[in-house]
Amino acid sequence: MKRRNFIKNASLTGVGLAVGNSLVSYAETPFKNISKSSTTLPLVIATWHVENATAKAMEILQNGGTALDAVEQGCMVEEADVKNQSVGKGGLPDREGNVTLDACIMNKDGDCGSVVYLQNITHAVSIARKVMEDTPHVMLAGKGAEQFAYELGFKKENLLTDSAKKAWEEWKKESKYKPIINIENHDTIGMLAIDKNGDISGACTTSGLAYKMAGRVGDSPIIGSGLFIDNEIGGCVATGLGEEVVKTVGSFLVVELMRQGKSPQDACEEAIKRIVKKPKSDYKNFQVGYIAVNKQGETGSYSIHQWFSMTKFQAGVNEQIQSDYFMKE
Repeated sequence: MKRRNFIKNASLTGVGLAVGNSLVSYAETPFKNISKSSTTLPLVIATWHVENATAKAMEILQNGGTALDAVEQGCMVEEADVKNQSVGKGGLPDREGNVTLDACIMNKDGDCGSVVYLQNITHAVSIARKVMEDTPHVMLAGKGAEQFAYELGFKKENLLTDSAKKAWEEWKKESKYKPIINIENHDTIGMLAIDKNGDISGACTTSGLAYKMAGRVGDSPIIGSGLFIDNEIGGCVATGLGEEVVKTVGSFLVVELMRQGKSPQDACEEAIKRIVKKPKSDYKNFQVGYIAVNKQGETGSYSIHQWFSMTKFQAGVNEQIQSDYFMKE
């Protein structure tokens, strides 16, 4: 899934969403982002068009694996896909030409692990899990995270593919930097799963904004912003412009709203409105999207702008669901 396969739609007048090399029209597609009647378990949801990732996660769950195993291995599918230019190997680099990865993971017990500014290792989500399980820490950064990965036996890889390098070299000709709605920000994969036992886990992994400043870290590896799980209530993951998610601790907010009795859909909508209503918010020029699930297996998704989507695998159906959105004017 390439970020540039999604059309720029700042005016929100487009009629389609590019998926792979094809164009799928959503002009007549009704919003289906709430699932209240079906609570069939297991269940997997993820940000964006990632049916291969959700299929892998569901395979793990159907074979008796845990939700934690499912979200890790599901995210690994996207990390290894060199055509996905903002997750794992093949991700677009920062302004200096370095591919740097951020990831986090959280289990049913509230344990969590995270890596930031990780280089030369494809599966950042797996290193995040090892931070959670094998260290007394929650987060490792940069060279420390990389060294930890080598100690675990992970191999050093060049994450800058020829296509990503070519795109970076083309960008350098003008070096203009401005996040573009649904293009520069969208390919983060955040995944939530409920296993047969009803336990919830989540993960998030990304190479971040293309051509970001060296050292920039967004919301994806920040527990409470890019991801939050409360096994008594539900879980949420975020995608989009991370700086704006961090400012409202978005994923934690969604889960807390569900704790107060809101449905996953209503909680996602309220969290987006918190961003939009901030003083001097420039929301017309950036995208943020949330997906969420509660303990009952109800799901929701919502974004600022059109064309955000959620992939959902439940009861044998693996489908992309177009999200409702705020900016309809």
